[in-house]
Amino acid sequence: MTSRILFLLLCFFVPQISFSHTVPIAQFNLEPLDKWDQKSFVGYTQYQIVQENNQNVLKATANQSASGIAKEITVDLLKTPFINWSWKIDDRLTGLNELTKGGDDYVARIYLVKKGGFFIWNTKALNYVWSSNQQIGAQWDNAYAGDNARMLAVRTASDPQGVWLSEKRNVFEDMIRLFGDQGSQKANEEAYQFIDVIAIMTDTDDSKRKATAYYGDIYFSEN
Repeated sequence: MTSRILFLLLCFFVPQISFSHTVPIAQFNLEPLDKWDQKSFVGYTQYQIVQENNQNVLKATANQSASGIAKEITVDLLKTPFINWSWKIDDRLTGLNELTKGGDDYVARIYLVKKGGFFIWNTKALNYVWSSNQQIGAQWDNAYAGDNARMLAVRTASDPQGVWLSEKRNVFEDMIRLFGDQGSQKANEEAYQFIDVIAIMTDTDDSKRKATAYYGDIYFSEN
């Protein structure tokens, strides 16, 4: 397993379980970035809170760099299975083969990690990505981490630049679909009930390019 997946297991925040109908993850109007842990793989992607339309949002600028920010917080997917977020991009990373290590760059992505406990090979990382060349809904193994990390194209090159787009995904259903149906509702609930880490990453280290993306607030909801 690569350092990109391992870093998501090394956050230092105290885990929490929220029993409300909404679980806030990123509230850029209310909290500073020091609530997030940053890890560099190659250089540092610049993450900063900026204002757009009287709202604070996260701006990420990668220049041949790869670093991400992560927060450790346990989310019960049986109570709040839906992740909600908004994002926009200023750049596209065209001409990449995202199935290879040389093309494993994404202008925008959201990581969701289920820890494997002592058995680190049981760790699962679901990546919602703004793809450069895959079709919306396409899914594939990460070029570095194999089937421990699965990629799902939520947006692709045909989607507009410079426009905020809102997303909602049923994470519980996506985990089952991408990592395997356990055969019964009870088995699936036991296997995929919790997410332990949420991370944001914009990276261009493999392509040696520059890209900028923006992220709005992130939260989980009951429906």
